[in-house]
Amino acid sequence: MFEMDWHAIFQSRELLLTGMWVTLRITLVAIACGLALGTLLAVCATARSAALNAFARGYVSLFRSIPLIMLLLWFFLIVPQFLKALFDLPPTVDIRLVSAMVAFALLEAAFFSEIIRAGIQSLPKGQWQAAQALGMGSYQTLRYVVLPQALKAMLPVLLTQCIVIFQDTSLVYVIALGDFFRRATSIGERDGNLMQMLLFAGATYWLICSALTLLVDLMKRGRRSRVGA
Repeated sequence: MFEMDWHAIFQSRELLLTGMWVTLRITLVAIACGLALGTLLAVCATARSAALNAFARGYVSLFRSIPLIMLLLWFFLIVPQFLKALFDLPPTVDIRLVSAMVAFALLEAAFFSEIIRAGIQSLPKGQWQAAQALGMGSYQTLRYVVLPQALKAMLPVLLTQCIVIFQDTSLVYVIALGDFFRRATSIGERDGNLMQMLLFAGATYWLICSALTLLVDLMKRGRRSRVGA
């Protein structure tokens, strides 16, 4: 009968925690940079400028059509020197981590852009008209009226996308980056308990994602209760 060797897992805690820190760093950078760039793209997509519309549509179409694994390999194999020069990185920096962060940020910007664009377009036009009647310009209307409401309306969807990002970080194994999943499998192969470590890694991802999903569900229920009140 299969039994989990918790002592072996405890002994490997430092390696596992180091891997989880890598996973969280990629996730947080992808969320922060993806949201920032995605918001700009969403504004471009809803602007009156045809050139900005075309740029936003082209960016979203390009990055949403490229598999994440391919994007990770491209940034790791094709442009590592470009990234070092662009960010003025010292030679000691692990380019795999930077490559993964940039790849995830650029890809997630496309998904966040579509979510935020939908939030902007869901607002009634009266919001724009009311802001203009108060003497606000286009920038002020976006910053103080439109974007706060759009982000609030789409917050559950944004959080769901953040969960997907956390799950997708395990794909960095293709560039041999030591994230949580990679560390768990390496420990299992080293100690001859691969099945145990895979089960432990899967359970860890499940617990974290379940907690975040519960948070999203609570937010949705809270919104429905406020609307019904």
